[in-house]
Amino acid sequence: MSGGEVAGILVAVFWAILVSFLAVALARLAQTLRATTKLVEDVTEQTVPLLADASAAVRSAQTQIERVDAIASDVQEVTSNASALSTTVASTFGGPLVKVAAFGYGVRRAMGGRREDVPAGPARRTVVVGRTLPSARRGKRKKD
Repeated sequence: MSGGEVAGILVAVFWAILVSFLAVALARLAQTLRATTKLVEDVTEQTVPLLADASAAVRSAQTQIERVDAIASDVQEVTSNASALSTTVASTFGGPLVKVAAFGYGVRRAMGGRREDVPAGPARRTVVVGRTLPSARRGKRKKD
């Protein structure tokens, strides 16, 4: 065997090893591509219904928002009507009622001051939160 034949055999063995490595790498690449394709198909199968559900949820939310907007505008209208009504009632009845109440108070005060045969009512008590004043205690002791 000559040097050229040995070199030819070495080159042939090297090429055989290289081709086998490339074949293994290509086989693994093909396996990875198959797995990736299956994963993409599974994700697509699950994503399409989810997108349809999300679209339906967004439509439903839009409908509900429109309803709430209509209700809010109705409430605003009712509030403005109630405000106008209370202003009208206050201006119509407020002044005369205050005058009648003041007149009644003045009459009661005037009539109360002129009657001398009516005994004076009980003395007024001052209330302090959490304590009883001495004048009120004395009044309670006298009753017992």
